[in-house]
Amino acid sequence: QVQLVESGGGLVQAESSLRLSCAASGRTFSNYVMGWFRQAPGKEREFVGGISRTGGNRYYADSVKGRFTISRDNTKNTVYLQMNSLKSEDTAVYYCAASFGIVIRRTDDAYDYWGQGTQVTVSS
Repeated sequence: QVQLVESGGGLVQAESSLRLSCAASGRTFSNYVMGWFRQAPGKEREFVGGISRTGGNRYYADSVKGRFTISRDNTKNTVYLQMNSLKSEDTAVYYCAASFGIVIRRTDDAYDYWGQGTQVTVSS
């Protein structure tokens, strides 16, 4: 089992920045590909980005590419989502997820464990 706890969400103005953290506990963190997803009101959950086990590979959704950066610190069992130039359409509950797979996948059924989510609200 892996437990994931997100933090860092909040209410910010458009064009500002925010960094989300996801702390993992349980099994060896470095064995997992990590992903970030988000779900806006009335919409399906969507992939934001993912990072490989070592952090050497990252993959982003087109909607956030160039604005968001995923990183991880395996010594701290934590994955981060740095969000810059935030837009009102980035408003959503953000979830981190862990996958025991090898490659970064965009679909949520590829992920085995999920955090409870943290709300990000961007005011325009």
